[in-house]
Amino acid sequence: MCSEVSAKLRALALAWLWMCALWATPLWCQSQQSSVPRPPAAQTTQTPAAVPHPPDKEKQQPAATGEQPSTTFKVNVKLVNVFTTVTDANGAPVASLKKNDFQVFEDGEPQQIAVFDRESELPLSIVVAIDASLSTRVDQKLELESARRFAHDILRPIDALSLFEFSEIVNQLTPFTSNLRVIDRGIGRVHEGAATALYDTLYLGADALMDRRGRKVMVVITDGGDTISKTTYEQALQAAQEAEVIIYSIIIVPIEANAGRDLGGEHALIQLSRDTGGRYFYASGLTQLDAAFHQISDELRTQYLIAYYPSQRLSDSDFRRISIKINPATKDYSDPSQLVARYRTGYYTAPSK
Repeated sequence: MCSEVSAKLRALALAWLWMCALWATPLWCQSQQSSVPRPPAAQTTQTPAAVPHPPDKEKQQPAATGEQPSTTFKVNVKLVNVFTTVTDANGAPVASLKKNDFQVFEDGEPQQIAVFDRESELPLSIVVAIDASLSTRVDQKLELESARRFAHDILRPIDALSLFEFSEIVNQLTPFTSNLRVIDRGIGRVHEGAATALYDTLYLGADALMDRRGRKVMVVITDGGDTISKTTYEQALQAAQEAEVIIYSIIIVPIEANAGRDLGGEHALIQLSRDTGGRYFYASGLTQLDAAFHQISDELRTQYLIAYYPSQRLSDSDFRRISIKINPATKDYSDPSQLVARYRTGYYTAPSK
């Protein structure tokens, strides 16, 4: 009896093992097949995507919505200071006008004057830049002596002057100071060079004045030629406008006509002076040099400070044009049509640096 039961159990066990072997083979095969790695679909169905780059600010394309590309510039709503000089038909400064005698426009739009001051008491920072190149060698002693008298005449304790010399290089001979002894020593250190880096001087002078407070002026004594500057005319002008610098040009010319005279350089200086609200003078000797410095002193003592908050925050350009007119109905001058206002022609909403 027991032997029969044992035989049946062995038969059942063998049957069970046979069935397990039969089922295990496909399961093993399936598990082995599923472990074989397959290439990702992205690598077999499409090429890799290009790495995106930030858009170029100057080459941004409009979105695919049919909108036009935006070229609008925003300006910070801050006070715009415009130092203005008014002269009569003879070129003499006029200091008797009042706030209502002026009309201010920005990009053609009238502006409301927020600050008005006659004969501003703000500190005055002056860069006096002297051309020390070979072309001005004959008149250099006269230039230095006239510049020295100008410094002694114009500076108050709250003012400061920095002396620059330029030839093939530009040197700042003195820091900004009201100490006349320091300025005199700086004038004594001017030495002769060769070429003329005029635009580099204007750029570096504007940079030196950038963070100064109050009124900022550059007086340049030169024959107008530029032979070696790395800076362009446009860069020099923009630097002066961004720093709110008024440029006065004293152009040294020979008594007699000179075939080598740089008329193009002279015209560039004239335009720089006009665009920054300054003035230009021609001088061929000590008397004319002294007269030019004297007129600059008079103008700096009789300037008007006109300031306004821009009424428009958006524009189509990063440069905003300023226009100041004398009210033709003014009662503070007998013939307003004879008056000429000089001021900087505009400002940049964002600095280039």
